[in-house]
Amino acid sequence: MMNNHQLAETFSLIANLLEIRGEIIYKTLAYRKAAESLSGLGREASEYWKEGKLEDIPGVGKAIAEKIDELLKTGKLEFLEKLKKEVPPSLAEWLQVPSLGPKKISLIWKTLNITTLAQLEKAAKSGKLSGLPGMGEKSEKSVLAGIESLSRRSGRLPLGRAYPIAQELIRQLKIVKGVEAAEPAGSLRRMRSTVGDIDILVAAKDSKPVMEAFTKLPGVVRVLGKGEFKSSVEFADGVRAQVWVHAPEQFGTALVYATGSKDHNVRLRELALQKGLSLSEHSFVKTKGKGEINCATEEEVYKTLGLEWIPPEIREDNGEVQAARAKKLPKLIEVKDIHADLQTHSDWSDGKLSMLEMAKAAAKRGIKVIAFTDHSASLGVTGGLKIEDHKKQAVEIKKIQKQLGDTILVLHASEVEIRADGKLDYPDDFLASLDLVLASLHTSLRQPREKVTQRVISAIRNPHVDIIGHPTGRLIPDREGADLDMEAVLKAAAETGVAMEINAHPARLDLDDNYARRARELGIPISINTDSHSEADFDMLPFGVAIARRAWLEPKHVINAWPVEKLLTWLKKRG
Repeated sequence: MMNNHQLAETFSLIANLLEIRGEIIYKTLAYRKAAESLSGLGREASEYWKEGKLEDIPGVGKAIAEKIDELLKTGKLEFLEKLKKEVPPSLAEWLQVPSLGPKKISLIWKTLNITTLAQLEKAAKSGKLSGLPGMGEKSEKSVLAGIESLSRRSGRLPLGRAYPIAQELIRQLKIVKGVEAAEPAGSLRRMRSTVGDIDILVAAKDSKPVMEAFTKLPGVVRVLGKGEFKSSVEFADGVRAQVWVHAPEQFGTALVYATGSKDHNVRLRELALQKGLSLSEHSFVKTKGKGEINCATEEEVYKTLGLEWIPPEIREDNGEVQAARAKKLPKLIEVKDIHADLQTHSDWSDGKLSMLEMAKAAAKRGIKVIAFTDHSASLGVTGGLKIEDHKKQAVEIKKIQKQLGDTILVLHASEVEIRADGKLDYPDDFLASLDLVLASLHTSLRQPREKVTQRVISAIRNPHVDIIGHPTGRLIPDREGADLDMEAVLKAAAETGVAMEINAHPARLDLDDNYARRARELGIPISINTDSHSEADFDMLPFGVAIARRAWLEPKHVINAWPVEKLLTWLKKRG
């Protein structure tokens, strides 16, 4: 039976092929929305299917639910099979080339009768693209550069897919007799937005039961290697995982080593040598004379080096060792610091629950302020709201606020589309009436760098815009974000005081940690939001917080970690 990843890939392919065929944007967005939702879903869609509740999945209406039903029953989709006969599936790969949009792909395919990336590269090198309408030598060079960039990409797993798999593996390993601890390692523990294989470290005196249990876990289709202390497996969906077993008294050293990064570890080894010690994955050894120092915890490792314990998310050799030595590590933001969610969606647009249900779900998780940012009118596939609808929603918010009392404050807001011409969906006088305005890109992401950058800057300079949502519009791993000049965008935000969002959905994680850190340097306020469309989506918050931690953000840098009164004062001053 197909899993969420396979279903998401299927709907992404449909969206891509429909785009190339020239289908209207609303239809392609419906499939893309379903793919995005499935990729970040906390439960398998098959569980909803068995319960007869497929339409409870965010982004899944009747038509998509029927297609999921067909895929889960048969493993195939007649609609997709017919579509593949119209549009060669290999053309979908071309959309990953940054300079190619669906219209150009369709033009090249139909004019030159080529369908593969290899044929495209050959055509570009031989000058066949420059003679096509709307294309010249510059376009040809961009295509070649884009194809080259694709070759440098790796098949890494999105964090949102890898993390729950790792947590389930850890849960199953912890119940093995003799296991004292189990932790993720590598880039997964550092919470990078994408990871390689899933690495797990186990503390146990006897490794044999762990190896036996791990290699026989449900879903394992191939044992890639099985040794006394290390084993590797592959699951049915292609995900690979490996487990190392270390003695409990050496687990701290092993975990530091396996977490990395490589450059962070090099820095630690250099520091160890300065103290007359040699640091390996097992222990410290004195470089002169005899003697070994075992560390059962990471805290002991760092203490031996004269350092504060360094959170895994910032172990990238970006100054964290020097800060730990000087006792100046930031007090990184935590999930418990978040008091408000400033991008959520209800059934007024494309959410699955009523505002009252969503507000209660948020309050249950300790959220004190919720902003309903239902989509604006031009994003038709989401059931975007016209101004008249918003006025009705405002009346409804007043009613539910009375029901909720002081358990949670409900803000009337909107995720306003930044249109292809740079204008916002609503006039300024209406924007001024909202409690909060979050402006986002969803369409025309492949516009030239200068044009798409100017669209975002234009929104930033609108006096009524408070937050720029998921700034690049990327979808991990299928779609690169808009080719923004982020330095120009961030400098404009710094000038106006507009907040930039870290969208916690694991398919977005946008801003990424590098740009979020740059935003912090420029004094730009950050907002970490779940973009929730259902109750389960609120549980994506840790992913957004992880990106903020990687960016060295503290609660003071994040507006929805501020006390409620401070946040409301900030919003009032802005609008």
